[in-house]
Amino acid sequence: MSYKIPVLFVCTGNSARSQIAEALLRHTDSQNFEAASAGTNPKPINPKALEVLEKAGVSTEGLYSKSLETLSDRRFDVVITLCDKAAQECQLLANPAEVLAWNFEDPSASSDPKAFEHILQAIHERIKLFVLVKTKRN
Repeated sequence: MSYKIPVLFVCTGNSARSQIAEALLRHTDSQNFEAASAGTNPKPINPKALEVLEKAGVSTEGLYSKSLETLSDRRFDVVITLCDKAAQECQLLANPAEVLAWNFEDPSASSDPKAFEHILQAIHERIKLFVLVKTKRN
């Protein structure tokens, strides 16, 4: 069995952006990456996040909201924060090999009816580039 790069996506609530990112990385390349997500202050998953993933044909199986502390015993090669607040609060993490800060607006706070679709598309584009860069190195 080949090594999968463990990646953790973090945002404050673990209710939308990080859940979407976790599902999209699994969907895009589950052979090379092991995706997880957590929040610095977790809240229940926003149903619109699950809806937009399912509409895009992305599995939502296994997604649930969790706190950063519940994953403190796991080692991640890459930690990707999805908002500035989470980036500031991620000093709790035990020495990941690489930390990337991606800043996406919270679709839950938007009045745009297509906010979740836009976030899904934006995160997916970033993940595709991330996968391309990381898999070319190997």
